[in-house]
Amino acid sequence: MTQSVVVQVGQCGNQIGCCFWDLALREHAAVNQKGIYDEAISSFFRNAILIDMEEGVVNEILQGPLRDVFDTNQLITDISGSGNNWAVGHKVFGSLYQDQILEKLRKSAEQCDCLQCFFIIHSMGGGTGSGLGTFLLKMLEDEFPEVYRFVTSIYPSDEDDVITSPYNSILAMKELNEHADCVLPIDNQSLFDIISKIDLMVNSGKLGTTVKPKSLVTSSSGALKKCHKKPFDAMNNIVANLLLNLTSSARFEGSLNMDLSEISMNLVPFPRLHYLVASLTPLYTLADVSIPPRRLDQMFSDAFSKDHQLLRADPKHSLYLACALMVRGNVQISDLRRNIERLKPSLQFVSWNQEGWKTSLCSIPPVGHSHSLLALANNTCVKPTFMELKERYMRLYKKKAHLHHYLQVEGMEESCFTEAVSSLSALIQEYNQLDATKNMPVQDLPRLSIAV
Repeated sequence: MTQSVVVQVGQCGNQIGCCFWDLALREHAAVNQKGIYDEAISSFFRNAILIDMEEGVVNEILQGPLRDVFDTNQLITDISGSGNNWAVGHKVFGSLYQDQILEKLRKSAEQCDCLQCFFIIHSMGGGTGSGLGTFLLKMLEDEFPEVYRFVTSIYPSDEDDVITSPYNSILAMKELNEHADCVLPIDNQSLFDIISKIDLMVNSGKLGTTVKPKSLVTSSSGALKKCHKKPFDAMNNIVANLLLNLTSSARFEGSLNMDLSEISMNLVPFPRLHYLVASLTPLYTLADVSIPPRRLDQMFSDAFSKDHQLLRADPKHSLYLACALMVRGNVQISDLRRNIERLKPSLQFVSWNQEGWKTSLCSIPPVGHSHSLLALANNTCVKPTFMELKERYMRLYKKKAHLHHYLQVEGMEESCFTEAVSSLSALIQEYNQLDATKNMPVQDLPRLSIAV
């Protein structure tokens, strides 16, 4: 079996990672009720690196029930923090902790028989997650060029309380463009909207909604020592469920398992266009609520609806480069094929990849569900998120507001900003060129003649 190493960077990255490990262990406990430490568990649950330049969240994890999961030699913490400054995380702490991080990466890699992937979990808006998280990405490319780099990036909302988050996000985007194999961009606002809808459903009592006392998904109070009553806990759990479904093929058997390398191979036709929009279903049953289950076909329809995307995007009205469907539970290949054929007429794919589907089936469903679906779409609908981010950046940069905080960091120059925004502009232009081909007729290409 192949192995992955999870690298959690910054406060947000560690909180999501903590939720993920808690849910994954509980998922395996539900499957292996005799407590058998099988190959799936031993291959996946031994490789994690926790990095934060403030020690609060990591210390909280180490004082909670998950303290025995992590090797304390695989933790890197500081006490000063990055002060919401990408330059401090990237330039200062990157240089300071480079050797230490590299040593721990090598140690984790040595424990793997077949290391396939590094999962980086971080946020874009702060200092450590964006700065040190993307510094780490370049290190991985240099040290382990053959190992895939999957990044789960949490993008700040318009009303983010970090004023400098547009700077941090744009500077981090340049590194993601150049050094990641796949990026799963997740929007804080989308997560908040989903949680708000769940709260509304509970409070209105619609659809027979009742509160579950011990939900697997959002009852993560066991993961951290304290049970917080913040929307961020439920939001983090949605992201953790994305990772749970993404790694299910590596952890459980299935009739059509998907190797993580296959995601990059099949969904990323061009190196820079590696941003995949994720949707989860059932989504509104992922919280501490009981809602009558959706029919199987409805689950497939939901995965393409605007309300189920983890980014403020509408893939159905944009252009698909490729799409992966990762299904869990008692679902047949015929169910997959039938639903793809049913949905295809309503989805627009690029003319040169009309059959751009990749599918997988894992026999073990999430706890409490008969089936689930994770859809990953390489779709031009990510473009508005990047354009909005650029606009927010330009509003600050035109006034040179807060720029001095970055330029006083050694190694940081104003050219870092101009290069970063140029990189993002070029990415947006690539999506523009693809969008320009929408509604063009699909050419009936001549088939290859085979001499007999």
